[in-house]
Amino acid sequence: MSDSETMPPATAPEAPGSAPALPKEALEIASGYAFAGPALDLGALLWDGACLPDAQVRIPLPMLNRHGLVAGATGTGKTKTLQLIAEQLSAQGVPVFLADIKGDVSGISAPGRPNEKVQERARDVHQQWAATGFPAEFYALGGIGHGIPVRATITDFGPLLLSKVLQLNQTQEQSLGLIFHYADQKGLELVDLKDLRAVVTFLTSDEGKPELRNIGGLSTATAGVILRSLTAFEAQGMADFFGEPEFDTADLMRTASDGRGIVSVLELPAVQDKPALFSTFLMWLLADLFHDLPEVGDADKPKLVFFFDEAHLLFHDASKAFLDSITQTVRLIRSKGVGVFFVTQTPKDVPSDVLAQLGNRVQHALRAFTPDDQKALKATVKTFPDSAYDLEELLTGLGTGEAVVTVLSEKGAPTPVAATRLRAPESLMGPIEPTALDEAVGASPLHGRYAQAVDRESAYERLTASRGAKGPDEMKTAPPQKTAAKKAAPKEEPSVVEQVVGSGMFKSLARSLGTQIGREITRSIFGTAKRRR
Repeated sequence: MSDSETMPPATAPEAPGSAPALPKEALEIASGYAFAGPALDLGALLWDGACLPDAQVRIPLPMLNRHGLVAGATGTGKTKTLQLIAEQLSAQGVPVFLADIKGDVSGISAPGRPNEKVQERARDVHQQWAATGFPAEFYALGGIGHGIPVRATITDFGPLLLSKVLQLNQTQEQSLGLIFHYADQKGLELVDLKDLRAVVTFLTSDEGKPELRNIGGLSTATAGVILRSLTAFEAQGMADFFGEPEFDTADLMRTASDGRGIVSVLELPAVQDKPALFSTFLMWLLADLFHDLPEVGDADKPKLVFFFDEAHLLFHDASKAFLDSITQTVRLIRSKGVGVFFVTQTPKDVPSDVLAQLGNRVQHALRAFTPDDQKALKATVKTFPDSAYDLEELLTGLGTGEAVVTVLSEKGAPTPVAATRLRAPESLMGPIEPTALDEAVGASPLHGRYAQAVDRESAYERLTASRGAKGPDEMKTAPPQKTAAKKAAPKEEPSVVEQVVGSGMFKSLARSLGTQIGREITRSIFGTAKRRR
């Protein structure tokens, strides 16, 4: 039973008798949110300046995989809205992914602290508030900052996403794709940045120029630009984000022993000054999930809800190919049971093709101080269905923790636009102490799997070992360098797994205690490559 169906004496209105009848217009809006099935409780309806606690505003749980948008100016309460939704999803057994840009979402793992503001909000909206912490895992890109390291191999990240990170133009993006294709054909596995830099360095060297001529459309000058971009990127300390062990996105889909969904918090304060990097990494996580998950159709509840914070950074200066890939991923990942909520300041930050797929909307207050603000306000109003409100006036007058809401009903139709006073999160509204965060990370069952970086033989080692050879083709028959562990072992026969088996697919080298295991790699929507796990 939801909080909206039970009212504790502490938060119930004290006036005797039955609650007053709702105004006709408010009653029509409230009826649009009277869902029969499981739902998340957002808050209570606002009408004519008053909060009507008997008119609850909710989102049907099965509709959370129809995607959504949480928008609003800085300081209007977007982060607390994410926290509120994430808590209720976790309580209903749905795993959640949150990107923590400012470092203030870690409090979801700890019980909240009651105070007068929280109690007042609970009374206003008839919320049975109880301090509650939720099961959480904490991650950090490349292990920079507090959290379990999240890494991706260069091969799996793919040329399209990497071009966005390196801020390459369209011609350079296409050329990087040719370099990836060349590495695929030659069996040169790209695990980390130094692998890709080694391949490009080889192609621009005297030895590699004959190979370069065989790659249609790739000039020496463009390859040189890509090489300089890679070198500069690595010099900025970005190398730690790429490598192994690569993060398995299946770890985002877990539930705790008590059945609650685990909230995965990706800590990003250490890289918040590198927006292209973290926004593109978030897109890689989505692309990886899309590739791995099976089709589920319309499920009773999502398998995962993914909150994509600072979404405008993803779309800024993005190429058409990149935008097309985002649109396709968002459109198709719903059938895999994954809901995606984009979090940004105004709907105009999101391309129209993507915005059209976001059925659930929570719009916090907007400012109208400048002509640009006023233009953004008018554009935002046009994205909402017709309503009984003057939305331009309403959106500039909402208080902190208030929002304009419209969601998809259980039948998939948009609900009436509802001005809403939102509930208060029950977990801590702020960060937990760094020592507590470190303890949580160290105690995680995933820490031992991802904490220590692994640098095995890949393209860099093979190219370095082959100095004096004519090119990568000769490396296929060159004997591998012996390590101390192998000197006493019997001489192994050359492996056949390094042979190229087709364009866009190859057998890559992976050594473990003297054995060699081939792993099949195929390209996906973003040009990312996936190993068969």
